[in-house]
Amino acid sequence: MPNLLESKGSASNLLTLLDGVGVQSDMYYWRCVMGLLEIRIYPDPVLRKVAEPVVSFDESLDRLVRDMAETMYSAPGVGLAAPQVGVSRRVVVIDVNSPRRESLIVLVNPEIVEREGEITWSEGCLSFPDIHTDVIRARKVTVRAQDTSGAPLTLVGEDLLAVAMQHELGHLDGRLLIDGMSLIDRALLRRKMTRRAIEAAKPV
Repeated sequence: MPNLLESKGSASNLLTLLDGVGVQSDMYYWRCVMGLLEIRIYPDPVLRKVAEPVVSFDESLDRLVRDMAETMYSAPGVGLAAPQVGVSRRVVVIDVNSPRRESLIVLVNPEIVEREGEITWSEGCLSFPDIHTDVIRARKVTVRAQDTSGAPLTLVGEDLLAVAMQHELGHLDGRLLIDGMSLIDRALLRRKMTRRAIEAAKPV
């Protein structure tokens, strides 16, 4: 059964939310299926917030990471950032071999410290269902981060892994897939996503 966007408010409140003014994003939520986290869909305002650093490396962080990984694999996707599930913390999970679940990468408080080369990749995003667009990225990146215990780590990624890391770290600063589009394409996409949300909010 697919996740359905549900409204606790009126249709006019939904339109106000989609315009990004006056209504809190928690008025609308994605129904969890089988314990999965709620994937926030554009234009949910949480996707534009700059995420806060993680300061507590405890069981709640472990649980968040486990749930994010399960949600990513079930979607399926190759990466997921905490803001995409409504948690404004600097945490991402990545597995470019998804859905084999053999090489999960967890990055807490990550930052890109080095970029090399250039590559164009056709990217999708779980917060933009059925949308793909070409994005120019660095071909190789070096990321410094922490693991779930707080220990420092350094990860070098190339090609798809580099693209995935840049995409997911962008989410932590409120940067989205559409930001590189022209104003016209962005407006058309916003209209499409708005219609999609309104249709999903209609009673079954």
